Amino acid sequence: MPELPEVETVRRGLEPVLQGATLSRVRQNRPDLRFPFPANFTDRLEGATVQRLDRRAKYLLFALDTGETWVTHLGMTGRFTLDGRQLGEFEEPAPIAGKHEHMSFCATRDGATHRIGFADARRFGFMGLIPTDQIEQHPWFAGMGPEPLGNAFSGARLGEALAGRKQNIKVALLDQRIVAGLGNIYVCEALYRARISPLIAAGKISRARLETLAAVIRDVLNDAITAGGSTLRDFANAEGGQGYFQHRFDVYGRESEPCRGEGCTGVVKRIVQGGRSTFYCPSCQQR
Repeated sequence: MPELPEVETVRRGLEPVLQGATLSRVRQNRPDLRFPFPANFTDRLEGATVQRLDRRAKYLLFALDTGETWVTHLGMTGRFTLDGRQLGEFEEPAPIAGKHEHMSFCATRDGATHRIGFADARRFGFMGLIPTDQIEQHPWFAGMGPEPLGNAFSGARLGEALAGRKQNIKVALLDQRIVAGLGNIYVCEALYRARISPLIAAGKISRARLETLAAVIRDVLNDAITAGGSTLRDFANAEGGQGYFQHRFDVYGRESEPCRGEGCTGVVKRIVQGGRSTFYCPSCQQR
């Protein structure tokens, strides 16, 4: 499933075309994706103007001048097309037209009109329309932690959220109530860069190390966004070029390979925590 950097690259790819554009010719080609489309979905989008494009965790938010926000989750294979061109390249090709295009619309701004489609071959994505002033109270977002790239995220905030937790830090960071949008790949990378063992109890990490971890999380995500996302399997960035951050992963997917740490003779190990693969260097990342 795309992680935060991948979703952010899609948002940035759509923003130049959609922000300030008026929507027309909205077509809904099936009643549902993972969940049913909102009631009267096309009628509520027709004629609306997109005021801004935001992201919350792994959700795309299109704020409309109608007072509602159109929310989209990409699921595993959700993708947008622009004038028939796929917004992103995929290592494993998947159909984006025909029966797999589940909605389409035109976006007009400054006299130019573009056709945008949304395809989702596996239909794990979903969409909603939520009153803009009620986003934070909606079940999809209520109780969600701070954005790791936002000003509210810090080592002190992490310390408050993790105080007394016996759960290991790797699984704790995947809890969306602790921090919003972090996924398996970038948690592994951040813990490695911060030299923190994924096995240590979250509540036992010192405040100083949490300050380092918070800064590293921000750096890892920004590096991935700059590189265009991880491009794992069938995901790529919204501008049609593959991301290259996956070629620079320090530990993720590198089981049994030498640690890249300067002077370290350790080997990357893979374990399973909370049903997810964890990659780390036992030599660099000690408790």
